[in-house]
Amino acid sequence: MEEVPPTEPKKTSLGMDENIEGLLCYLVGWLTGIIFLLLEKDSYFVRFHAMQSTITFLGITVLEIILGFIPFVGTLFNALLSVLAIILWIVGMLKAYNGELYKFPIVGDLAEQWLEKV
Repeated sequence: MEEVPPTEPKKTSLGMDENIEGLLCYLVGWLTGIIFLLLEKDSYFVRFHAMQSTITFLGITVLEIILGFIPFVGTLFNALLSVLAIILWIVGMLKAYNGELYKFPIVGDLAEQWLEKV
């Protein structure tokens, strides 16, 4: 059998490997998502993860603020949203680091649509 050399990760317009930059899009939630949306010009992979991170975590942040005004039930839903946010955060970083263009339910399709418009 012929040995296939490992492929080198693609570089982005910022000079980083695509998978590293994709992981960083999720690191501080919507904040790093917006930063990479503004800075990365070439890599669709990175821009997709940046858009998905921004939509997901900005949406969760807004929901948590709104639910914060509802006594008891709001606190319960905030706790559930926080658990969901941690799960999405970990999954997003792992999938991006592994080079997968993984789409979260609903948000992934929305991120794809919005990227086409930008």
